[in-house]
Amino acid sequence: MAISASMVKQLREQTGAGMMDCKKALTETGGDMEQAVNYLREKGISKAAKKADRVAAEGLTYVTSSGNKAVIVEVNAETDFVAKNENFQSLVKTIADFLLDKEPADVESALAVEVEEGTTLEGFINDQIAKIGEKISLRRFQILHKNDNAAFGEYLHMGGSIGVLLLVEGTTDHTIAKDLAMHVAAIKPTYVSREEVPAEETEQEREVLKQQALNEGKPEHIVEKMIEGRLGKYFEQICLLDQEFVKDTDQKVSQYVKDQGVTVNTFLRYEVGEGIEKKEDNFAEEVMSQVKK
Repeated sequence: MAISASMVKQLREQTGAGMMDCKKALTETGGDMEQAVNYLREKGISKAAKKADRVAAEGLTYVTSSGNKAVIVEVNAETDFVAKNENFQSLVKTIADFLLDKEPADVESALAVEVEEGTTLEGFINDQIAKIGEKISLRRFQILHKNDNAAFGEYLHMGGSIGVLLLVEGTTDHTIAKDLAMHVAAIKPTYVSREEVPAEETEQEREVLKQQALNEGKPEHIVEKMIEGRLGKYFEQICLLDQEFVKDTDQKVSQYVKDQGVTVNTFLRYEVGEGIEKKEDNFAEEVMSQVKK
């Protein structure tokens, strides 16, 4: 049977696989579309092995919750184009739902859990590579639990370039929690409060600031006072509660949460590909532009 261009196009649209892969699948199955889909699925593991050494630094983050638990996940692909593919987006959601349901301890454990009889999550992901046509990897995830008087803040920037999962206690108002999650996406704090900053990190910064002040020729007897002021500026960079609230820069986040009668328990901020060598984009500025609209 002759394989037409329209048949190849139909299979590509259905599976997201490459043109040559689709043509070969149709040729091998005599033009049977259903069998061609299965053929591509069966080739998933071998295709995954071929792509294993490629760098997957694009992809999506995703956040979802159910009842008193929530999950944030990052799934990587090789190109931004695939991240916009509906099949890939559906895959990320499926993985997130699976993780939220099974609650594995870590990525290694998650990949070994059965999605269905005889198929682990790792096998399931490999199976999707034939459809999508790129290396795909579950990079990281974390699950949070809350009590009944608490709320999750869930925020995705630009469909998943940045994902934030935040937990506040003292309210069930998700709007408050989401506003704080948007702030975390935009300003990128590292800790909730000064108390969370490791003592060695604080001392290291204090020493750097001291040497800076001495190098500026400042009198040694006032250096200590200068250090404390500059250390405060440092905490404003890394501590959520010390920062100006992005939706109202006339007040600190600490004042905002106090006025709302809530406390921030923790937050998780995932930026796609952070720490992987890739083109750097200024996501923070993009988020800021969205938040202030």
